[in-house]
Amino acid sequence: MIDNQPKKTKAFIAGVNLNDPNFEYYMTELANLTEANNMEVVGQARQNAENIVAGTYFGLGKINEIKAMAHGLKAKVLVLNDELTPVQIRNLEKLTKLRVVDRTELILEIFSNRARTKQAKLQVQLARLQYELPRLHPSENNLDQQRGGGFANRGAGESKLEMNRRTIGQQISAIKKELKAVASQEEIKASRRNQSCIPKVALVGYTNAGKSTTMNGLLKAFSDEGANKQVFVKNMLFATLDTSVRRIDMKDNFSFILSDTVGFISKLPHNLVESFKATLQEAKDADLLVNVVDASDPNMIQMVRTTQQVLGEIGVKDIPTITAYNKADKTDRNYPQIEGDDILYSAIDERSIKLLANLIVKRVFSNYDKFNLKLPLADGKLLAYLHEHAQVQDEDYRDDGVYVTANIAPADQNRFKEFLV
Repeated sequence: MIDNQPKKTKAFIAGVNLNDPNFEYYMTELANLTEANNMEVVGQARQNAENIVAGTYFGLGKINEIKAMAHGLKAKVLVLNDELTPVQIRNLEKLTKLRVVDRTELILEIFSNRARTKQAKLQVQLARLQYELPRLHPSENNLDQQRGGGFANRGAGESKLEMNRRTIGQQISAIKKELKAVASQEEIKASRRNQSCIPKVALVGYTNAGKSTTMNGLLKAFSDEGANKQVFVKNMLFATLDTSVRRIDMKDNFSFILSDTVGFISKLPHNLVESFKATLQEAKDADLLVNVVDASDPNMIQMVRTTQQVLGEIGVKDIPTITAYNKADKTDRNYPQIEGDDILYSAIDERSIKLLANLIVKRVFSNYDKFNLKLPLADGKLLAYLHEHAQVQDEDYRDDGVYVTANIAPADQNRFKEFLV
């Protein structure tokens, strides 16, 4: 038998703890990111310190310790928990004889390998070039002749030594121009959804918390074509980077637009936050956010904070939110259950999905009022408008008019008061 599976690169992870209470959480996250990038974590080290060493990140004694441990474990890559300066990376590579990848480059590699749509690929390419820009100095270490060896979508396609600031500047300008054109097309699609007046719900949250599984559960329960509209799901960090948008039609004629957005993570590189603002536009335009949290993860409180922080960075504020604690089937708690604006559920449990759907409907239609109307038979436009902008519960054609029961948004209520019965 021939094993066609590519062998995983052995990686050693390390970080400096500046008395950060969340340090161990970050290191666990770093290990998961490394595994998500098709590398095998064979060992790890940490150093407690008051300050980062300016030229080498670690102290010299710790560097020698890491070198001995990593080479003993046959590691080829040293993955670090922070974003390092170009000088720190070059010095560490020279001292350890390992390829050094900082947290930012690791996340960029993952994003580069996972991007599927044109917009996502351009955004990752832009972030990568902005990361590379200050790292164009020739290295004294031949291990550093080309950074980012793991990138699948090399926009520039050139080695580090072949690049220069002028060339990268031109590439960044060209990508920004192309992104602007792509973003304008997406804005047109979004504006059409906004004009429909159907409430918009966005699934947000930490990567791998179960947003896509939740969307698939809702599609399966409330869409006749649910199986054909399923979104990609895999148990890994950043399995999907592209926003998926679907319409959910409940059985009692309540409908809403549901979007599944890219997941968040601690210390998300600033360039990626900037680049993905367009991708996260669905969250900014939403009438309701569903913050999906992994209830089985001991770090779930930190994950909630991370999501809130990233949402703040992209300008998503003052939008009503449901906190949805998923993966309850992996805990010893009874589920599904609702506690105020929170829900404990399992995205693979049908009862949970239906309870979540009912909670969403209750929240997004809380300011709608139920109207019993009699519309003129000759005015078909009014009825068509109701079907597009309201939630029509019932309609009955009679000799003297069309009798309609509908839930109507506050903005349209005055328009139909004259037809009340």
